[in-house]
Amino acid sequence: MEDHKPRVVLLFGGRSGEHEVSLNSARSIFNAIDRSLYTVETIGISKEGQWMWGVLPENALSKGFSWTNQTRQVSLVIDPTDPHFIAVDGSPLPNQGKFDIIFPVLHGPYGEDGTLQGLLEMANVPYVGSGVLGSSLGMDKDRMKAVFFEKKLPLARYVTLLRSDFLNNGLESSLNLIEEKIGYPCFVKPANMGSSVGISKAHNRQELQEALNVAAKFDRKIVVEETINGREIEVSVLGNDTPQASVPGEILPAQEFYTYESKYSDIGSSLLIPAPFEESVVTSLQEMAIKAFQAVEACGLSRVDFFVTTQNEIVINEINTLPGFTQISMYPKLWEASGIPYSELINRLISLGFERFQDKQKCKISCD
Repeated sequence: MEDHKPRVVLLFGGRSGEHEVSLNSARSIFNAIDRSLYTVETIGISKEGQWMWGVLPENALSKGFSWTNQTRQVSLVIDPTDPHFIAVDGSPLPNQGKFDIIFPVLHGPYGEDGTLQGLLEMANVPYVGSGVLGSSLGMDKDRMKAVFFEKKLPLARYVTLLRSDFLNNGLESSLNLIEEKIGYPCFVKPANMGSSVGISKAHNRQELQEALNVAAKFDRKIVVEETINGREIEVSVLGNDTPQASVPGEILPAQEFYTYESKYSDIGSSLLIPAPFEESVVTSLQEMAIKAFQAVEACGLSRVDFFVTTQNEIVINEINTLPGFTQISMYPKLWEASGIPYSELINRLISLGFERFQDKQKCKISCD
């Protein structure tokens, strides 16, 4: 009898502004995953939200999402006793649509923010990465900072506004508040986006107004932060209950800050791995990264971003619970420098997904 290899569904694409980033991450994982250990199926989610079985990340990048003889629209059957996929047109799927674990590679809203994780929890399926709480806290910069503050992690000054605060005749008071509490220059960010999407740096009132309008296109909640003059440092975290931190890496941005284009187009920004620090600073960064990971109850993987000033003061910026996995992404590069090559990192993440699922199965959900 043929040995059973775990059937991994690589899930990518999605409706967010980070759709293309997801395709790049999925392409890297698809090419590197060990086929001697896993059977790999792919499901691409179009920008309209259709789930398409058989779409390959490489083809989606070059040709977009299109129907072929190998693709079919599918839906997840939410049956905790028998979760599986079915084709919308009734046609057969490999292994009757059954699988062992889902590897989500979706960045941003409707993938990284807890919504997908809630769906998978309802279906009672194993998956890679953080659960509903960790994902949602890690996505919302306002709530994330509130949790970090409660855990006494060092933060930059910030204020949070609702889009309605400044769109409904409140612009002047919003601008005054930001100038009073934060000042210039400042960063304006949608609370629930990643990969620097919708982020602007404002140096004066006119730029601040424009930045608020840009951020408001992406979210109803806007976070405005003071500018920290320091080195941009990132640390990768891996694990569940006993996470480990990688060596730190430094971003040397080609532009004034690490933009979306800098992250994924490789247009001049460079990564310095490991970042040159005294051992005491490295230890502090790693300890804070793990503390941030545990603060939001992340699982599997996360990347924690910091600023380090010339006096070696550390300020935490944010955590990303589903960081980029492209060939130029910091998360896998940091683990490679820490002794875990790319393919082995994928193996560990899948194992951690199974571990988290099995641990949750031990919990009772009723008194019966």
